[in-house]
Amino acid sequence: MEAHRHPQQCRHCVHHLLLLLILCASASGAFDYSDALAKSLLYFESQRSGRLPHGQRVAWRDHSGLTDGLEQGVDLVGGYYDAGDHVKFGLPMAFTVTMLSWSVVEYRDEIDAAGELEHAMEAIKWGTDYFVKAHTSPNVLWAEVGDGDTDHYCWQRPEDMTTSRQAYRVDESSPGSDLAGETAAAMAAASIVFRRSNPHYAHLLLHHAQQLFEFGDRYRGKYDGSVGVVKSYYASVSGYKDELLWAALWLHRATDGEDYLKYATDKAGCFGGIGWAMSEFSWDVKYAGLQLLASQLLMEGKHKDRAHILERYRSKAEHYLCSCLDKNNGSNVERTPAGLLYVRQWNNMQYVSSAAFLLTVYSDILSGANRKLHCPQGTLAPEEILSFAKAQVDYILGSNPLNMSYLVGFGPKYPTRVHHRGASIVSYRESKGFIGCTQGYDNWYSSPGPNPNVLVGALVGGPDCQDNFRDERGNYMQTEACTYNTAPLVGVFARLLRLQEREADPSGKVSLLASYKKK
Repeated sequence: MEAHRHPQQCRHCVHHLLLLLILCASASGAFDYSDALAKSLLYFESQRSGRLPHGQRVAWRDHSGLTDGLEQGVDLVGGYYDAGDHVKFGLPMAFTVTMLSWSVVEYRDEIDAAGELEHAMEAIKWGTDYFVKAHTSPNVLWAEVGDGDTDHYCWQRPEDMTTSRQAYRVDESSPGSDLAGETAAAMAAASIVFRRSNPHYAHLLLHHAQQLFEFGDRYRGKYDGSVGVVKSYYASVSGYKDELLWAALWLHRATDGEDYLKYATDKAGCFGGIGWAMSEFSWDVKYAGLQLLASQLLMEGKHKDRAHILERYRSKAEHYLCSCLDKNNGSNVERTPAGLLYVRQWNNMQYVSSAAFLLTVYSDILSGANRKLHCPQGTLAPEEILSFAKAQVDYILGSNPLNMSYLVGFGPKYPTRVHHRGASIVSYRESKGFIGCTQGYDNWYSSPGPNPNVLVGALVGGPDCQDNFRDERGNYMQTEACTYNTAPLVGVFARLLRLQEREADPSGKVSLLASYKKK
């Protein structure tokens, strides 16, 4: 009778068998990466600005920032709040969307198999819809709404905001090549994500990306020189050359256009692409990411006429990876006693999640090319690189001296006093009574109790260099979470979930059944 089982029953059997295998893995001390993936995507709904959709799953949030851009006569409603405040900063928001998109570009099938592809695409589109609005003409891009100084003076829910919603822009006379470049990269990467399911939207994003790249390249300058209010919060320390190379490589990937690759190779030297050996990858410093993208082109065996430049890009990408893996001569990323990568005191986890992503992607690139990573102090196989990325992620999820999950809402123990205005104050949906600018400080910020709303999926700043962590609302260096902390984890969680399933089912029989039932 087995052969005549109803397809619906087959689906249930496969699902239960996979679940059983993962539960067995969990019982042996492994983490539930499927749950971590789902929660990481839920977090972006907590950070939404604008009019929330009917399908909003984070019920403690409501509409906010509905007049953004009104004073300047432009519609800037939407987008994301970057962290625990209510400013919409363009550069970190764009990097967040680039990393979400890159996660889907690399691990679409894995995210889909986990049932989270729709949520991932919604998270990306919430950002790109805003970028379409913010790019009001070819050479005008709105860079920021609100300003950090007045915003940080208040502690109130986004739904009650009384702070300035002044908007700031970059244009021909006040350039912002770094912001234009990162936004172009985000929209180009996202265009790849939507190419199959929504080709019209993908084309629109690509059109904006190409215009923004041209704008950033033609009118060069750092955006924090044009938008002074951003300097204390998201100053562009690395300048704009990394973002222009990054954008060119993403546009090449989205279009296969030779002009973009020519730009990235011709300017590789003068823009620092093959000069800077990095030990961090972040919203500000893109070199390691773009060096890896260039390495990917080399490994694919295409563009042999540019192989000598791509080879130099690869050398710098591998310097970054080797420094994370502690295999460079004297220029490695520091680690805590328990083994967590440690770059700096303030919001260190952003560097951990971005490193885990690049290590994961590169392990797959090497695996596909049947190659190993040759570092000054040893050679590593792709599975060893992935194993290290997994160890970093497992530390985040609770495999650390405090048994603390730094991904909020995951596992039995996680930070409960996250530095986040909306999460720390009673939900607007429960209590619509207005809470004034400083009233939140008096009644909520100083409360010793846990936040009334759990900021599920947020990755907080994390422990110090000795693996210590103080779960206090005022300890913003450790307890504030940012969108760009969580974004790279989406791809990594999906990849580790596939690894976990392979280890639980080495014969591949369940996976074969799973792929059969999808057809």
